[in-house]
Amino acid sequence: MPATENQPSFLGRISIRRNQVSAMDMNHEQELEDLELFQRHVADRFVELSSSPQSDHHHQQQSSEPLLSVGWLRKLVDVFLCCEAEFKAVLIMGRDPSQITKPPLDKLLPELHERAVKALDICNAVSGGVDSVRQCQKLAEIAVSALEQKPYGDGQIKRAKRALSCLLTALAIEDKESSHNHHHKYPERAWSFGKRGGNSHAGKDRAVVVPFRSLTMVVAKNWSAAKQIQAMCNNLVAPRGGEPTGVASPVYMMGAVMVFVMWALVAAIPCQERNGLPTHFQMPRQTVWAQSLVGLQEKIGEEWKKKEKKGCAGLLEEMQRMEKLAQSLIEFADGYQFPGEEGKVDEVAAQVEELAEICRRLEEGLVPLQLQIREVFHRIVRSRTEVLDLLENAGKVTPTIG
Repeated sequence: MPATENQPSFLGRISIRRNQVSAMDMNHEQELEDLELFQRHVADRFVELSSSPQSDHHHQQQSSEPLLSVGWLRKLVDVFLCCEAEFKAVLIMGRDPSQITKPPLDKLLPELHERAVKALDICNAVSGGVDSVRQCQKLAEIAVSALEQKPYGDGQIKRAKRALSCLLTALAIEDKESSHNHHHKYPERAWSFGKRGGNSHAGKDRAVVVPFRSLTMVVAKNWSAAKQIQAMCNNLVAPRGGEPTGVASPVYMMGAVMVFVMWALVAAIPCQERNGLPTHFQMPRQTVWAQSLVGLQEKIGEEWKKKEKKGCAGLLEEMQRMEKLAQSLIEFADGYQFPGEEGKVDEVAAQVEELAEICRRLEEGLVPLQLQIREVFHRIVRSRTEVLDLLENAGKVTPTIG
């Protein structure tokens, strides 16, 4: 992906330059130059993300990766992985371990580690939410399979309607309600798919129509994605004194990037207990690296406010399109009489084709996205361990210096 293009040269540059001098004699101007380059890379990556156009449900062909689509989320996660690797290089590579035990890092790093621990829970919850999206994909595929065959018979129409009704039921459940007593909150129609009859599709239908949120219980029952994000925002304060410089700057930047990425994933992918999800957190708009990030935050925050009013399964672009198509197709099914009006049948065929395309995009993108989220999890664990080891070694060395 484009986000990774400059990374090898950036990491190599820091490695070569810092190996040429001892850590204690590191040139301050060189370090500031590294920090400036890191900020520029962060800025460039979020500029690219913000250039993805808003979703247009009537002209989807205009953009392959609209905001909050699966493809866009994959780019977002890739940006996080790149920023994290470069941040660690700026912070650790060639630096005397004793430096990170002194102010301001002695306070900032523990706070960043606390955010990292909370981000691990979010990774788990979002990974489970991806499984839930895949269940919706299976329901949509049942409807597509039924409506791709013409002329439409009553059996096909009923089968498609049942699948789409289950899909809308899942999408309409509010997060707070769905985070407790999962099996008691689902209406009978979410369980009735495939109970009757002996047709060849019954077994398949039963296999995929499970409670929408049952797969997301990968965190504690009382865990809240919204509260987790709020906790990550605590103490996330920009360094004082205008344009931030010095070692405090990259630590703050990485904290802000981590919070934004986790927040965007929670907003897009079904997660447990998202009522009260923050729609805004403070970032220094005057800094170059934060401008595009703030713009993205405002766009996503406005979309979340709209959807939260009626309860939603997230802002994932493909899911929102799927919801509108399901509503339209159910309306068609309710009024259908064989053989159907020719113009209306043609319109439905176009909608079915669009729904099939959404399913293909989900099929191609969800598993890679889930793998990337797992990579984020493992990367955070490794980086946290490396810094803790460095702190431990610094503690052992420091007393012998004085």
